[in-house]
Amino acid sequence: MVTRKQYDGYEPYDYLEAGEDYEAFATQADPHFFGEPYSIPLDDDEAARAERLGAEETVVSLHEHAFYFPENIEEIDDYCRQGRAMTAYHALAASNLDAVFDWHLDGVLRMHSKNGWKFSEVVHDLGIRAADIAKQDFVVRAGSVDDIRAAHENGQVAIVPSIEGCMMIENEIDRLDVLYGLGVRALGITYSESNALGTGINDEDSDGGLTSFGEDAVERMNKLGILIDPSHASRQTTLDTCEASTDPVMLSHNGARELLDITRLDEDEVLEAVADTGGVIGIQSAPHNVASPDHPKHTIESVMDHFQYVEELVGIDHVSFGPDTLYGDHVGLHKYMGKNYDKYPDWQEIEFDYVEGMENPTEAWHNIVRWLVREGYSDEEIRKVTGGNTLRVLETVW
Repeated sequence: MVTRKQYDGYEPYDYLEAGEDYEAFATQADPHFFGEPYSIPLDDDEAARAERLGAEETVVSLHEHAFYFPENIEEIDDYCRQGRAMTAYHALAASNLDAVFDWHLDGVLRMHSKNGWKFSEVVHDLGIRAADIAKQDFVVRAGSVDDIRAAHENGQVAIVPSIEGCMMIENEIDRLDVLYGLGVRALGITYSESNALGTGINDEDSDGGLTSFGEDAVERMNKLGILIDPSHASRQTTLDTCEASTDPVMLSHNGARELLDITRLDEDEVLEAVADTGGVIGIQSAPHNVASPDHPKHTIESVMDHFQYVEELVGIDHVSFGPDTLYGDHVGLHKYMGKNYDKYPDWQEIEFDYVEGMENPTEAWHNIVRWLVREGYSDEEIRKVTGGNTLRVLETVW
């Protein structure tokens, strides 16, 4: 993989001294945690076309965690408690990405508390990452569509600061303004657990939907220009959010429950409601979450089964990709956090180390383009699903 990015070799927190100013954790040296990358096989003409499209188009991921996790995943609590996520500059430079919705530490954010998601922790996470990014010129923080387009033109990568849930605003709606002022441009309604805005997917058996406070929060996010993401919200909360929002709504990382019946994915009714707002659905590839009956072992082929299902359901103008990948041991992270594999159907193959073809953001996005080329999608269709649909939504929301 040859980089076209303007990267000068900066490493995370180069302005500080590791071991003295902060505790150093071992991380991988290359984008791939599990050895050599996998590349979708193409003939020479197809490969040239994929490379051209990856360079010409403005490629935008709706959902990644674009930083290194500790090499020893059991150090994750100590790593996150310090609050210094290591932006993966080197790995991003090897990608074809122009912009990434980076969802920060989110569910492992426990710097000041046992259970996390406190407002002070979110502010700390945002500020520390922003300080490091400010010390170099390759990665930029994006708050507008112009910022994303400029990153593409300048050979940079734009990071859009994003938070997966609103637990930390508690009942203080003005905290949304604070987060916007700190650069946040996308927010989840809930992060699986219910909060003051609505019901999370962990509580779908008692689905109360969006609360009156949640309606006020949606209205404020519309006024601010924050992209709303109910990916981890319950069915009714997502439907209510689509009804309440005057702007398009997105599902940054999701898939079709029709293909894999787990609460983390959405029913057709929900996917259609998001599309009806003018929004976009990003297909995810987080381990175990988008296997399919035709591909019970989770690989890029099962991810694309979900992509094609959603594309057929809502149309190509309303689908993109939010792989939800990271640089590190994603399966190990799920196991460490106690992911409950009993909830998966018997046909799904659970035991694997990584999602072949989509192990991390660098590999995933090269292969997304290559897969689309292999399957005969037109240049215009590829433009739409790799960034064009997202940029259209952002032109409205931002």
